[in-house]
Amino acid sequence: MRKDQEISHEGRIISITPEFTTVEILSESACASCHAASLCGMSEAKRKEIELPTTLGDWEVGQTVLVNLKRSMGIKAVWLAYVLPLVVLVACIILLSGTGRGELFTGLVSIAAVAVYYLILFLFRDRLRNEYSFYIKKK
Repeated sequence: MRKDQEISHEGRIISITPEFTTVEILSESACASCHAASLCGMSEAKRKEIELPTTLGDWEVGQTVLVNLKRSMGIKAVWLAYVLPLVVLVACIILLSGTGRGELFTGLVSIAAVAVYYLILFLFRDRLRNEYSFYIKKK
């Protein structure tokens, strides 16, 4: 697969079991690597753990690896997590605004609709987990 078709993050293996390999990724904002980041207070870095199916290879705990995902899967994740909930919210607001109900009712029902959307995503998490396949490569 071509490099421009993958999303890649550097990580460190923190545990290996027969089923899963857990990789820790340090997710940094764009300004976290700036030399003045400690003075600014605007930078942030978060540690995330990703569980991947254990694959054959000579992996070791503490080893630095690259965690990869197909770019198309990343775009699909953005659509599912951000774009579609926004469409649900705006559609509910537009539809309910024309009913003559109050703004409070319209806002609460619209937020509830987005909550139901995320609940549905949560219920289908196992199916989605099977579609998103991360894999690791040696760095």
